[in-house]
Amino acid sequence: MKTIIKGKSEHLYLRIAETFEQQIMDQVLKIGDKLPSVRMLSKDHGISVSTILQAYYHLEGKALIESRPQSGYYVRFNPSRFPQRIEKSDPPQMVKTKNVEAIIGEVYDNFSMPGVMPFSLSVPAAEILPLAKLNKSMMQALRDLPGNGTSYEQIQGNDLLRRQVARWSIHWGGHLQADDIVTTAGCMNAISYCLMAITKPGDMIAVESPVYFGMLRFAQSIGLKVLELPTDPDTGVDPDDVKRALQKYPIKACFFVTNFSNPLGYCMPDEQKETLVKILSRNGVPLIEDDLYGDVYFGKTRPKSCKSFDEEGNVLWCSSISKTLAPGYRVGWVAPGKYMDKIKSLKLYHSITSATAQQAAIASFLATGRYEHHLRKLRQTLHANSLQFMRALGEYFPGGIKLSPPKGGFILWVELDKKIDTYQLYQEAMHHKISIAPGTMFTLQERYQNCMRLSYGMQWTPEVDRALKKLGNLVKGMM
Repeated sequence: MKTIIKGKSEHLYLRIAETFEQQIMDQVLKIGDKLPSVRMLSKDHGISVSTILQAYYHLEGKALIESRPQSGYYVRFNPSRFPQRIEKSDPPQMVKTKNVEAIIGEVYDNFSMPGVMPFSLSVPAAEILPLAKLNKSMMQALRDLPGNGTSYEQIQGNDLLRRQVARWSIHWGGHLQADDIVTTAGCMNAISYCLMAITKPGDMIAVESPVYFGMLRFAQSIGLKVLELPTDPDTGVDPDDVKRALQKYPIKACFFVTNFSNPLGYCMPDEQKETLVKILSRNGVPLIEDDLYGDVYFGKTRPKSCKSFDEEGNVLWCSSISKTLAPGYRVGWVAPGKYMDKIKSLKLYHSITSATAQQAAIASFLATGRYEHHLRKLRQTLHANSLQFMRALGEYFPGGIKLSPPKGGFILWVELDKKIDTYQLYQEAMHHKISIAPGTMFTLQERYQNCMRLSYGMQWTPEVDRALKKLGNLVKGMM
């Protein structure tokens, strides 16, 4: 069985696991098929029993195989049981100003209630974060900082943090320097500075659809018009659609979550990003790129960002560690290109500087290499969770549901039968202490009433499985 080492991972057990996983996905191995015995593989290929067991444990953790006492390991997963893929969105070509504030407020007031299963919350749960190591970094920062962290940072932000973010940019083809970056209080804060820097009340911006509701709320609050563009669940916004929209509407800026978007989950292909950057540059329209989820990829390499192809400073690249490391620290940043002076002025007017201790703690964490180690474990956990969630949705929900299988991040966008109102489902689910994010939160149009966003950013447990089963039963009851 020479194919057993086809995988490309650094560790042998992962190469073995990847080989079997690919055979399961290709349905070479089907539900009920028995995998080769541990002893046979060890004898035939000269691989230690412990390495093969580690590979099988890894596949068990993804719910791809199961152990049967006195019998061996068997395939328990079939990709054909996944729900269907959703289709490209087709929002009406008009600008509306529906108020989503009330629904968003209700959902986010309730998800933190004790005992609630927070499928609505798009942040990683504490149990999959390196809390002890973060605490050490914070204590070290407090000891090392002038005044134990009570002094103001410089306006542009902690120098070590900006150098570490610039160093990390090499992973996505960036060529940033510390002076190219301004730190912010999380990614949404960076996005808000960008919108204020390049637009004024009454201007129109173009976004993907569905789109992150936080951006919608802020755009409304500063008097912007929002044009929602058709969005493919696999590849995102088509540059040709952007080109047509630029010819038809007075668009002043674009906002896209190019890697593993929230909520649709798409990853825009790198060549599509390059084309998009060129089109916007030729038309003098800046792009605000939210790259919050780019480090949480399930493939072999991190996808590039639009900023990777930016030669004129037209892309304002925003990110943070809120979705990968420490949501509550509120540490983010922006590389605003030619809009640097405007961003620095806005930060000075609105906040003077960023939180000193949190910036220093994250800078220390990044500098030690702990972040790379943590990300490897996080990606494995979230990839396994995504498969568990898709399996559960296929088993527990009525036939006909659709979703977009994620290639990264920790968000699932689920489309239910047209008869289902997910805001009503949210209210029913909260009686059982299950919180979801209704689809209507992610648009200003009258759309997505039968859709919902689910987060799988927690440890997979029997309680999570039961909550998904209950949610599926509620959907069946509503039909």
